[in-house]
Amino acid sequence: MRVYLPSTLPALRRLLDDGALTGAPLPAYAVTDALRSWYDEGDEEELELAAMDLAAAASVRLLDADPDAVRRRVVVVAEVPEATPVPQVDRAAVRVPQDVPLRLVQAVHVDDPAAVDDVTAAAEAVIAADLGSEDAAFVVAQAEGHELQWYATQEIGPLLELS
Repeated sequence: MRVYLPSTLPALRRLLDDGALTGAPLPAYAVTDALRSWYDEGDEEELELAAMDLAAAASVRLLDADPDAVRRRVVVVAEVPEATPVPQVDRAAVRVPQDVPLRLVQAVHVDDPAAVDDVTAAAEAVIAADLGSEDAAFVVAQAEGHELQWYATQEIGPLLELS
């Protein structure tokens, strides 16, 4: 199953150093049956984009929790043997029961450095947005307006050297 794991640049560094995303079970997003039935008109590519966008939004929450992380959203795309839907979280939410080895990672998506200011503001506003602040939700939406850049797994090291 293809999953989209919210992450950060420090977690990408650990992925390279340790050879796996650790800390299972891992929260992720995927094209689940519930997402398919909710998103009637979407083709597979649109459904995957919806799952990735949810993972990118979750990455902002990880950044809020890690004040030392560079403020760029990160999504790790992996093909895992299993993942369990968690519909009480979101229709696309899944839990990956095992650590994800680097060999299962297909690609990563990372904000361009130009997004740092908006992602920084989003990380600072995400809790207020969750609590219903319309102003904070607008700030978070500004970060969501940035398109994530695609990187092959062999590009993770050079990406981290530039970050």
